[in-house]
Amino acid sequence: MALPFAPSRDWQLKPPRHRPADRLWLLVLLTLGALGLRLVWLQVLQGSHHRQLADENRLRTLASPPRRGRLLDRHGELLAGDVVSFRLVLNTQEVEDRRWPGLRQRLSRVLRRPAADLEQRRRAGNPQDSYRTTLVEGLTAADITRLQEKAVELPGVSVEPSFRRQYPHGPLAAHVLGYTSPISAEEHSDLEPHGYRLQDRIGRSGLEAAFERRLRGRWGGQVVEVDAAGTVQRHLAERSGGSGQDLQLTLDLPLQEQAEAALASVGRGAVVLMDARDGAILAIASRPGFDPNLFGDHLDPQVWAQLNGSAAPLQNRALQAFPPASTFKVITAMAALESGRLGSDGRLETSDRFCRGGRCFRDHGRFGTIGFGRAMAVSSNSFFYRLGLRTGPELIASAAQRLGLGSQTGIELSLEEGRGVVPEPDWKKRLFGQDWYEGDTINTAVGQGSLLVTPLQLARLYAAVGNGGRLVTPHLLRDSTARDLQRPLRLQPHTLETLRRSLREVVTSGTGTALAGGLPPVAGKTGTAEDPPRPDHTWFVGFAPLQDPDVVVVSFAQNSGGFGGTVAAPIARQVLGAYFSARSRERTPASTSP
Repeated sequence: MALPFAPSRDWQLKPPRHRPADRLWLLVLLTLGALGLRLVWLQVLQGSHHRQLADENRLRTLASPPRRGRLLDRHGELLAGDVVSFRLVLNTQEVEDRRWPGLRQRLSRVLRRPAADLEQRRRAGNPQDSYRTTLVEGLTAADITRLQEKAVELPGVSVEPSFRRQYPHGPLAAHVLGYTSPISAEEHSDLEPHGYRLQDRIGRSGLEAAFERRLRGRWGGQVVEVDAAGTVQRHLAERSGGSGQDLQLTLDLPLQEQAEAALASVGRGAVVLMDARDGAILAIASRPGFDPNLFGDHLDPQVWAQLNGSAAPLQNRALQAFPPASTFKVITAMAALESGRLGSDGRLETSDRFCRGGRCFRDHGRFGTIGFGRAMAVSSNSFFYRLGLRTGPELIASAAQRLGLGSQTGIELSLEEGRGVVPEPDWKKRLFGQDWYEGDTINTAVGQGSLLVTPLQLARLYAAVGNGGRLVTPHLLRDSTARDLQRPLRLQPHTLETLRRSLREVVTSGTGTALAGGLPPVAGKTGTAEDPPRPDHTWFVGFAPLQDPDVVVVSFAQNSGGFGGTVAAPIARQVLGAYFSARSRERTPASTSP
């Protein structure tokens, strides 16, 4: 059927036609919208972050390391301090990753250092300073000259001053002073909250470690404006740092030199010279020693292996425990006198052999029936075997602990100080599950068996005998409150008098005659400690002058062989001679010309 009318072409639907201007406006609107959204994102949502980035591109913080506090002897002589050093710094913003390998190789040739070391230092970097990384510490004058000659070829690096720890007397008093070394990347994560940076050095031993917080100082720095090339344009602000605190010690440098010179006669050992009145340490030496100046940024692995070898030169033997041998007989005598198990005038039989429970213990002679003075002078073991059994292990151990044995002395080097061992029945049962036998008492009474004592503990013990019964606290700082920390022992007067008289007899007519004559009256005790299968240890401990002692001295020779009177006593004599000579010079007024 035909439609009433046929639609013309004008009535047919056609797609709309867009003019070019419409498309252009649409593109403009889309572009403006995208720009607007981006501006909102950058300026509103991320505005603070990008402002910080802009400041970082324009501003730099140049940190300045602190000067570490000095260690001074009692007269103000320098024992450890910082000296100006120079380091090579990489300006990390100027050196792109692609340029670094070539620069690294050129630096390696100029400085004659392995490229791997430079790479390691760059990778470690410093999270607190993204602008600079220290590549080399302790540049020599020759290093600096070569760097200046090749400066054009080495863009992005600079030489800056820093501080280097120096010990002007080398190994002298090294065990007391200690040493410092750079912190590692692994340590930095733990130390960063305490203000440490990767460029810092930290005390590792001795006073450097014990007083790290007081010695280390505080970082400072400058805020500078730089251009696109990283060149400083102007200084905007400065944060002042702070030097570490100087510490004045009780050590006397000339006496320390004499102590170490005297100790040089043996391979291993220790010397302590302490004020018997207040515990001030005048000299403390340990052998073998080491040079703390070795601990720079690149300690040779062979040197480190040697320092940790069998000779153990890093070990402070003045603070380590050894069998005290006959120097301990003072404790056995004290326990007997204080308990009344043997009076001041008491006498006991001696013999060259003493047998008990199927076991025989030797003595080096027969001396008849003798008292404390003669027994101490000739160091009769059989006298003290009998005295120990009469007194009992509990009383001996109690007297030892009362005099500070078996515990730390209170010196500032507590991290390195041994406690020693004071054996008694409960201790043996608790530790080994074994019963105590008479043989244990016999060994303990003469300073052998499981008994272990440090040279510093013996100095404290003998100081108490000499000063009238006050247990002083050894200390190394002159301003230390430890000099006032003295514990009255309340020993009976007859005990102190008997001990002093007996120890004096050791020097006048016994095993310690090496200290007789040429000195104020000395009282003391020798000792020879067995250490099988190695040679014996030798000891001398004493104080002087007898009636009102200034000082107590301990000399210890580890595995020296020989006897306390022939090996250790001459060392003590040399140290005491130096002390009293110095004191005599101080008391003699300077002569004046008419």
